[in-house]
Amino acid sequence: MKALLVIDMLNDFIKPEGALYIGPAGEKIVPAIKERLDLYRQNKEPVIFICDRHRQGDLEFEMFPPHCLEGDEGGKVVAELAPLPGERIIYKRRYSAFYGTELDLTLREYGVTEIELTGVVTNICVLYTAADARMRNYRVSVFPGAVAGIDEEAHRFALQEMEKTLGVTLLK
Repeated sequence: MKALLVIDMLNDFIKPEGALYIGPAGEKIVPAIKERLDLYRQNKEPVIFICDRHRQGDLEFEMFPPHCLEGDEGGKVVAELAPLPGERIIYKRRYSAFYGTELDLTLREYGVTEIELTGVVTNICVLYTAADARMRNYRVSVFPGAVAGIDEEAHRFALQEMEKTLGVTLLK
């Protein structure tokens, strides 16, 4: 079985007023992710939202401004992609959606062997989630039009790294 992971499509990253707005590239991928969501929902395949979520004083804030704080609007999925009742939301505090979360257990309970990654940021959370998924022997695919980076060079590098080093399938 295959599942769709929607990674960090949160107000703080996607909306211009967000605490860690990644730029127009994040807004641009919303329609493509919506199409992928609609397809998975129509096929009754699992959809899992991966959401960055931090507490005040998180050490990550030494590198990045405070963002996606527990209980704040910035940490909510953008309205255009809002989870439906019954769709899983998994909160993470680090780049990989697997690190310190119940993602692996959830996927195995659903019988998932393949995941498709969408969301932001290509060279950070998407890349590290892809690496951890491959280390756990999941087949991984990415539709390049449904992921975005902070800058185009890092985005392209991450896609190449996923494909050439990790064996991720880049969908057309």
